[in-house]
This record gives sequence, structure tokens and C-alpha cells, in this order.
Amino acid sequence: MNKIFLLLIAMFLLSACATTRNSTNKNETSDRKAPTAPVLSDEKRVEFEYLLIEGLKHKMNGNHQAAVQYFNGCLELDPNSAATMFELANVHVMKGELISAKLLLEKAIQINPDNKWYQLLLAQILQNNKQYVQASEIYQQLIKKDPENLEYYYLNAMLLTSAQEYDEAIKVYNQLERKTGFNEQIVLARQNLYRLSGKNKEAYAEVQKLIDNNPDIPEYYGIMADMYKEDRNMPKALEYYNKVLEADPGNGFVHFSLATFYFQEKNLEQGFFHAQKGYANPDVEIETKIQLYLMLASVPDEEKLSPEQMETLIQEIIQAHPADSRSYSIQADYYLQQNKQKEAAEYLAKALDVDPNAYPLWEQLIIINNQLEDYEGMVEHSEKAMALFPSQPLLYVLNAVGNLQLKNYSEALKSLESGQIYVTDNKRLEAQFELYRAEAYYNLNESSKAFSAFEKVIQIEPDNFMAMNNYAYYLSVRKEQLEKAEMLSGRVVQANPDNATYLDTHAWVLFQKKEYRLAKFYMDTALKNGGDENEVVVEHYGDILFMLNDVEGALEYWQKSLEMGNNSETLKLKIKEKRFIEEQE
Repeated sequence: MNKIFLLLIAMFLLSACATTRNSTNKNETSDRKAPTAPVLSDEKRVEFEYLLIEGLKHKMNGNHQAAVQYFNGCLELDPNSAATMFELANVHVMKGELISAKLLLEKAIQINPDNKWYQLLLAQILQNNKQYVQASEIYQQLIKKDPENLEYYYLNAMLLTSAQEYDEAIKVYNQLERKTGFNEQIVLARQNLYRLSGKNKEAYAEVQKLIDNNPDIPEYYGIMADMYKEDRNMPKALEYYNKVLEADPGNGFVHFSLATFYFQEKNLEQGFFHAQKGYANPDVEIETKIQLYLMLASVPDEEKLSPEQMETLIQEIIQAHPADSRSYSIQADYYLQQNKQKEAAEYLAKALDVDPNAYPLWEQLIIINNQLEDYEGMVEHSEKAMALFPSQPLLYVLNAVGNLQLKNYSEALKSLESGQIYVTDNKRLEAQFELYRAEAYYNLNESSKAFSAFEKVIQIEPDNFMAMNNYAYYLSVRKEQLEKAEMLSGRVVQANPDNATYLDTHAWVLFQKKEYRLAKFYMDTALKNGGDENEVVVEHYGDILFMLNDVEGALEYWQKSLEMGNNSETLKLKIKEKRFIEEQE
């Protein structure tokens, strides 16, 4: 350390110590005598100064434990060094040890009651401990010693407010006002205190003071209007809201207040009129507009605006805030509420053009792509998102799903391999990776790897019914391990007795085991639960009927499957030759 800097610190410390001694002597005749500081030898004083300087250095560098050791060394030499106690208390505060800091400061103040910094730090600690009254008492003492320090009044009033000593807080604001003269902050603080204490007449009077003093400021009329609305005095609230408009016709915020007012009064026409005015105002921040949108979107149906009116409001947001991605995501959200997924995807894409770093929107867009069976869009968007957020494992799963649907099985495997590193301590996601890996391997004719992956899924998630169903179906198609396939599909059907897809799988396993009547029983149940809308289920039912010697019934269901869009060449051959022909993998 620079020698001159060390000398300056030493001189400061000598001065501080001298101040402590003088302060002690001054208080010897008082009722509360402070401890007398020991007279240190020159050798001890040099050691004391060295320890204090080292403690300060470690404190500045954030080495709290070392600082505590040096400061404790100082107190061993001079147990009544208030300056050391203050520095040590500061370190305890930094470490979150408020009780130790409080005890040190109380002793330092006893030694040197005139040092305001000791008192201010103690007040801060008391405030942090929610001992607001005790902290307030310190500020009252500070005000007596320095009545011109306005900050003390503000802080004291805030502490009394936190202590719910509203009348006392008002008295402090009154004292402050006598020093500052008329002050908006003081009047508003007093108005709030009167409201908190239930003295509404006085609260209205405070706002009226603001209006009388500055009749051209529209915000004051707005405060009065809001109070009247809170007190359910709607005619007076409306009167003052209109006064805001008279004073400031372009005030977008008052239109939102009026819109909320009219909506609460179930006057949708006037509510919409003012909402549109507010939404069209670019000076009103988008957060206010989003709050009103959320309110309007959550009201009961009989109190809702029409879809056309909601569309109008949302388009006003987009026109007023075209560079904010939230404008477009609000439109997307509304379309999703209307079950218009295609339009929602369009606006999510627009939102991401504005702000590509909004990860939740990418995830939402890709999931909607999947629901719309837009698998090319799913792959495209997931690849863009993966480039921006390479450590998000779900993106790799979604990309794999899209590629599987497009029959890009090798690409699906590459995506899963790339994302595997980011799957940590998430069993559900790990199971998803293995499930889609199994699908990709099976479609690449690597059945052993596929079945191994299915086994991993079931090991991770014993109740993953999709994995068990697909595993059982693929085993049945290959006529392998049919007993195991029946056991797996049986567990699935037992847990999901109304699922047509799962019932079809179980029926097909039984079909491969030549248990045709039992297969028909499960297939009948599948048809009753929506399976009659699936061309593969309908074809399978025809196959079962044929094996039960009902050729006419089989032809009927095969023909129905063809008409539903089943373009299988094997199905066409069945109909032509009027016989069951096994599908070739």
C-alpha cells in the first residue's frame, strides 16, 4: 500500500480515537457515564492502528472472516473503541448476522452517543428486523439533534407507516410540511395514511388541496375519481373521470380508467368506446393494455365483448406497438382461445420475427405446428430454435417428432443424439428420447435396437402406455413374443378401457394369436369408442370378420376403410380377391 495513504489512515484513526476519548470525557458528568477508554502505550497504539488498517483493507476486499479477526484484535487492545465496533458491525451486517451487529452498535452508541452514523446503521438493522417503532425512536432523536435534515422526517414517517402508527406518521408529515411548505408528495402520503386509517373524509380533503393548489393537473382529478370508484360512489367517480378528459383530452390512461369503470357497470358499449381510445394511444405503455386484455378475456361469456370488438382492440395494440413482440403474442393467445390454431401460429411467427429470443413462444409455435400436422413447419421452427437455444432438450424431441412424421428417420436419430447431452435428472424427458429413438429404429428396420429402446422407456416409466402399446403392436406385426405383447397391451387396455387405439392394438395381438372371437370383442369396444372413424381400425375389424367366416361383413368394412382414405394396396387386393391377405412390412 502507498506509504502516504497509510499515513493518512493512521492520522484519521488517531483523530477518531481522540474524538472517542474527548466524547467520553464530555459525558463523565452526564447521568449515563460511558466507559473510560484505556490509555494505550505507544507500542500498543501502533499495534492497534496496524490491526485496524488491516481489518479495513480486508473488509474493502470482501474478506469478511479476516476482517473480523483483525477488528477483534483491536477490541482486545481497546475494548471501548466505538469506531472498531462500528466497522465490525458493518461486517456482521454484510454477513447477515444482524443480532451481533445490533449489540455492537448499541455499545458503540453508549460510548459515543453523538455519532449519527452509528445510529443510522442501528436504525437500518432494526428496520430489517421489522422493529419499526424502535427504528423510529432513533430518527426522532436524530431529528432533535438535526431538525433541518428533511430526510430524517421522511424516513421516520415511513417507519411509522410500516408500524401501522398512522396518526403518528401524519404528525411527522405535518412537521415536515411546516418546513418545506406545500408539497405534493407529503399531501399524497397523508392522503394514503388517512385511507389506511379509515378516515376517508380527511383523505378526500387532502386530494382537494392538490386540486385547489393546481387545478390544471389532470392526475389529481384521476386520484379523486379512483377514490370515489373504490368507495362505490359511481356518479362522483364518473364526474371526476370526465374532468380529467376536460383537462387533458388526449390522456390515454383516463380512457382505461373509464373503460374499466363502464365494464364494471356492465355498459359494454361505453366500455369498448373508451378501451379503443386507450388502446390506440401509443403513449400508454403496453403493460396497461395487456392487463385490460387479460381482464376482458377472463370475464363470463355474458359480459364479454364480441369477437369483432376484441379483434379491433388487439389490432389497435399491434398498430400502436409494432416493434413489441407481445402485441403479436396477444393476438396469438386470442386466436388460441377461439381454437384458431393456424392463425395463432401465424402471429406467433410474427412475434418471433420481432423478438427471436422469446423461448416460450418457440415452444408454443412448434407444439401448434404438431397439432396442425404441419410437420415441415415443425422441423423448420425447431431447427431455428435449436440454433438459438442449443441447451433446451425439449427442442430436440420436438424436432425428432417432426422428422419421424416426415419419415426422416435418420434425421430424427441425429437430433435425439445431439440433444441427449442436455437431458439431466429429468426422467420424463429421458423416456421421451428413448421412445422416439425406438420409433426411428423400428422404421429403419433395426427392430432389435427399437425393442431395446422400448424396454428402456418402460424401465424409466413403468406406466408409459404409449411405449407399451407401440411395443406390443410392433411385436404383433412381426409375430414375435406374442405372449409378451399380450401382457403389455393387456396392461394398457386395463388402464385405458375406452381408448380405441389401445383396444385395436390388443385386438390385433389376439388376432395374431388366432384368438379371433376375443379379438372381435375388443374391436367392437374400439369401434364404439371412436375407432369407427379410423380407417386402419375399420380395416382390422374386416380382417377379424373374415377369419370368423363373415366374408360379406369383412368386405363391407374393407370397402368402408377404402372410402375413408385408406390407400393400402393390400387392402385393394383384399377387396378384389375377397380374401384376407397379410400386410407385408
